[in-house]
Amino acid sequence: MTSLITRRTFLHSTATMTSGLLVPFYLDLTRFDNFFKVVKSTKNPQTSESILNGWLRIGTDDIITILMPHSEMGQGVHTALAMLVAEELDADWEKIRVEMAPVGPEIYEHTGLGQYTTAGSFSVTGQWENLRLAGASARALLIKAAAQHWQVSPQQCRTNQNKVRLTTQAGDSLSYGELANTAAQLKLEAPPTLKTVTEFKLLGTAVKRLDIAAKVDGSAIFGLDVRVPGMKYAAIKQAPVFESRLQSYTPKTLPGVRLVELPDALAVVANSYWEAKQSLEQLTIKFTATEFDQADSSSIQQRLRQGLSASIAAKASSVGNFKRGMKAAKTMLKAEYSVPFLAHVTMEPQNCTAIVKSDACEIWAPTQAQGKIQTTLAELLKLPTEKIKIHTTYLGGGFGRRLEIDVVIQAVLIAKAVGAPVQLIWSREEDIQHDFYRPAMMAQLIAGLDETGLPQVFRARVTGPSILSRVSPTWLTKNFDYLAVEGINQLAYQIPNQYIDYVMTNTPVPVGFWRSLGHSYNAFFVESFIDEIAHHSQRDPYQLRRELLSEQPEFLEVLDTLADKSNWKPPVNNVNNVNNAPAGPYRGMAIHRVYGSIVGQVAEVTISHTGEVTVTRIISVVHCGFAVHPDTIHAQIEGGIIYGLAALTQAITLKRGRVEQSNFHDYPILRMAAVPIIEIHLLPSSKYPTGVGEIATPPTAPAVTNAIFAATGQRIRELPITDPKQI
Repeated sequence: MTSLITRRTFLHSTATMTSGLLVPFYLDLTRFDNFFKVVKSTKNPQTSESILNGWLRIGTDDIITILMPHSEMGQGVHTALAMLVAEELDADWEKIRVEMAPVGPEIYEHTGLGQYTTAGSFSVTGQWENLRLAGASARALLIKAAAQHWQVSPQQCRTNQNKVRLTTQAGDSLSYGELANTAAQLKLEAPPTLKTVTEFKLLGTAVKRLDIAAKVDGSAIFGLDVRVPGMKYAAIKQAPVFESRLQSYTPKTLPGVRLVELPDALAVVANSYWEAKQSLEQLTIKFTATEFDQADSSSIQQRLRQGLSASIAAKASSVGNFKRGMKAAKTMLKAEYSVPFLAHVTMEPQNCTAIVKSDACEIWAPTQAQGKIQTTLAELLKLPTEKIKIHTTYLGGGFGRRLEIDVVIQAVLIAKAVGAPVQLIWSREEDIQHDFYRPAMMAQLIAGLDETGLPQVFRARVTGPSILSRVSPTWLTKNFDYLAVEGINQLAYQIPNQYIDYVMTNTPVPVGFWRSLGHSYNAFFVESFIDEIAHHSQRDPYQLRRELLSEQPEFLEVLDTLADKSNWKPPVNNVNNVNNAPAGPYRGMAIHRVYGSIVGQVAEVTISHTGEVTVTRIISVVHCGFAVHPDTIHAQIEGGIIYGLAALTQAITLKRGRVEQSNFHDYPILRMAAVPIIEIHLLPSSKYPTGVGEIATPPTAPAVTNAIFAATGQRIRELPITDPKQI
């Protein structure tokens, strides 16, 4: 198979790493001519640890430290990735430790995006082979060292729980800590053999998460916990209208604080955050006028609606001949859907701590984008990249927001201006009103049905802002942003004639990566429309999906399991008199493929005697390949569902160019009492693990709105749901 690593260098030592033996990993295990590149190494003189390869160190105390190239933001990735190494190393889990890998060496870059980052539900998927090879290579070196000590062949040695044991003499064993220094001087002549799934002892089990103890006892360091000697605190007020600039402020001096002007903001630096924030509120700050001062949500909606009828659009995909299919269709079904801008609302507001000197910069940040930070700051400060030192803290939520580095740049500019370490903290209001939002989108869907009611044509147009036009315009081709049509341009449904296109409709509102990106709204569009087709053709939504997925065995497995676990029965739709209707439960179904995984969900809702609809249960069936750490997957599915449920009533709206929402009172998150019962079923699989972190959010909205239709007969095509009686 072809590896992304073949387009790069093998593992190599760098100035940011202590010296040691580095074992390069080449993913094509059928070839090993250039597999190994031996680097002269010695024991690390600063520690009692030996470096066995670029991913792990072993100390004389038998502690194994694994270097992590991905941020821990609550998704449990440090545990899952460490398990990959520990499994192949036959390690004692109680002796595993993790730390963030240095930023710079190419081996730690995201294998899909080509930079040091955490994104796309890709951490375990991307490192599945790399880290297992790291563990297997280290294990082979330890066995070789033990064999030399005993003067036997490696075949006479076996490993278990941080020990190499001699099979021919009971009781003879050497710990990894005893062997590590010798092993670090050796090399391998052949690629290591990886375990098969049936040989796994650790992977697939619910081992203790590595981050939980510190988070329980309070020793975990998040961005807001960072303390540096001599550190100051900064509060900030940014332009309320996007693209506005700082114009003036009064008074210009305040006792005991420093004011720092930024192009579009004013920062106050003080000895405490409270002092900085209180001082900031005493200032009268003016910003320049812009062409967007009168922009509002209604005008943006109008622009999006115009995109639905635009004469020029970028083709996303085409199957069959939709024009010919439409002419042959007996019935045509048409619907329009829309979703609003959404904020990320991470529990930990944006923050960064920075020290800037003439020859170096050091930052502490809860970030998903270490590589982007390093290269951007090197250019900004005119420093070599190796002079930009980054400490990644725990993240109090990411969801894609911390792929942006705006707060990091601000902190660095402020710290440089005052000549002291500075921790910049955004208020919740700044966080909500200066986000990079999930795009507001509209879609027009058309189905051509045959005489039996089965769709023979699927036509979709999606319109809305482009994320790539801001973050990576070179990735655009003829105004086509593939992120905007994720989840709709390659349908699993076997509809013979399909045509999907996209109309870029940018607005003043900055947009960015939000949990599951285009899947988050396209799943709502598609799965709602499939439900409409089922109702129109008087078919059970489950049975219609079965017909349209008859050649997709993995989808069918998810779908059938979902029907079984939810006790699915054909819904009774169009309840005309809600107040006299049975309480329920009423069910709605959705199924979606995202980041290689398939997630099916059934939402159950009930109706009160006053007509209020409540989501009482969500049943989720997940096919994500081999489940490395089932508990983590369960937690991520639960979190994704809750995130999706909250989004049903959330919206970022504009008035006079300004975001109207400011805190949780007008941008509500889901309260604990409103969280329904969540049941999760992971389908067993020995296949390559696929994405998990973002996959449960997309099907949540359509499952719920389809259930609401089953309960009330009201078809929800526009989010958010503003009528409290609807949910």
